[in-house]
Amino acid sequence: MDYAYSNFYEFLVAQAAKRGRKVALFVDDEKITYRELLKKVDSLAAFLSQKGVREEDKVALFLRNSPEFIMTVFAISKIGAITVPVNTFLKEEELSYILKDSESTVLVASKIHEGIVNRSNAPVQCQLLLWEGGIPQSEEKNVAFSEALEMSSPVPHVARTLDDTAVIVYTSGTTGKPKGAMLSNRNLLSNIEFSRKLIRVKPRDRVIVFLPMFHSFTFTVGVIMPLYVGGSMVIIKSLQPFSNIFKQTLTKRVTLFFGIPSVYNALAKAKLPWYFMWFNNIRAFISGAAPLQPKTLDAMAKKFKRAKLLEGYGLSEASPVVCVNTLKKQKAGSVGTAQYDYQIKIVDEEMNELPAGEIGDIIIKGDHVMQGYFKRPEATREAIVNGWLLTGDMGYLDDEGFLFIVDRKKDLIISKGINIYPREIEEVIDMFEGISASAVIGVKDDKSGEIPAAYIELEEDADHYEETALKKHMKEHLANYKIPKQVHVIGELPKNATGKVLKRILKEQLHANDVMQG
Repeated sequence: MDYAYSNFYEFLVAQAAKRGRKVALFVDDEKITYRELLKKVDSLAAFLSQKGVREEDKVALFLRNSPEFIMTVFAISKIGAITVPVNTFLKEEELSYILKDSESTVLVASKIHEGIVNRSNAPVQCQLLLWEGGIPQSEEKNVAFSEALEMSSPVPHVARTLDDTAVIVYTSGTTGKPKGAMLSNRNLLSNIEFSRKLIRVKPRDRVIVFLPMFHSFTFTVGVIMPLYVGGSMVIIKSLQPFSNIFKQTLTKRVTLFFGIPSVYNALAKAKLPWYFMWFNNIRAFISGAAPLQPKTLDAMAKKFKRAKLLEGYGLSEASPVVCVNTLKKQKAGSVGTAQYDYQIKIVDEEMNELPAGEIGDIIIKGDHVMQGYFKRPEATREAIVNGWLLTGDMGYLDDEGFLFIVDRKKDLIISKGINIYPREIEEVIDMFEGISASAVIGVKDDKSGEIPAAYIELEEDADHYEETALKKHMKEHLANYKIPKQVHVIGELPKNATGKVLKRILKEQLHANDVMQG
């Protein structure tokens, strides 16, 4: 595939030359044009260069959603350094681990995260702490972002190539410590082009960004893609109040709405004012990070007749988008199709390709597949085999190439030698009235090896559920061996920043209880 640019900074320069007076960023009542954005990026790049940041140095971002996040990413690109976006939901020990593992020498942080930063190893690990939203204290290492933007002497662009590492994204650490997925300029530009074509993104589009910018899905398609095509971005700094998202969507004439299942679950139930339904400009809702419930798809389709809800699938190691339902065709239960030089295969344990309809391991290939895990050659060799990325997910392709995810391979339950896929059970439970979400895990059993156990989270207005009715509902939709032998009501399922249920935590809690009882 041919690419018009080799790195982020190059296309920002091109867009500023072509659309200098166009608004690139909307932030509350503030508007930042492409020309103004480029000027700020150049000033920040000059400041970082003066402070000794050089090519391939790692700059960590512990930032809330803000223009400063975007300026920093492009300034890092200009001087040839590497961006390390960090999950702002992490605690000090977790932040310390990522800063040390990534070898980051600079941390750009929001003042609202001052406590965690100061309790981490950042003050010792990093040579520079750059603060957005105010400077916490006047020490030599601490510099206010506003001061960094005062630099006027430009520095040359360090022209990094397509195959140079641009970003290191740390995985969520579902097993063991998080690993840094090294994403090159080629990986990210390829994924932006792929997403742009499938969703048909144009310069006239306006994207609303309220999901965390550090997340790989938001980073690629919410933050970088709009600027790549010359569109506009509406930045939401905080999810509270949630009504502000609807207000900004309406007043800023948003056309593309990127969300996660929990947002669409709420949106499907929300009583929105008639003028929002009548005057909104949304042409597509995009969902990623976790599976959508069928009842949410149905409710959204009935509510928003002028917009399509497109479910997609991805992982950090794939920059992250693997496939998306298209505007032309969507299939309920499917996460879409791959096109434009991306390949998806379903294989067995020996890596033999399986025919359409058969469940197996999902492997993918294309320019979006990461370079590898930072400083982990063995883990890289396990994850990428002959150019194919082993996703760790299981599913099947239909005869039109649409992918259906069955489950994570590590979540598979084997009971009396029979495979049980928790996701199938969860979809049935989630259909039941009064249940907001569920998670099914395998529990050790002397007779069967493993049995399924369900954890359910009730909807806000539901204080109980009918156990007998739920069992009857499951019997109508599931084989007897798939029906959970245990059902636990939990106040709130443990989730990550994008709403994905952390089954690892449920398993750890179960193990801890077993140890206490044993």
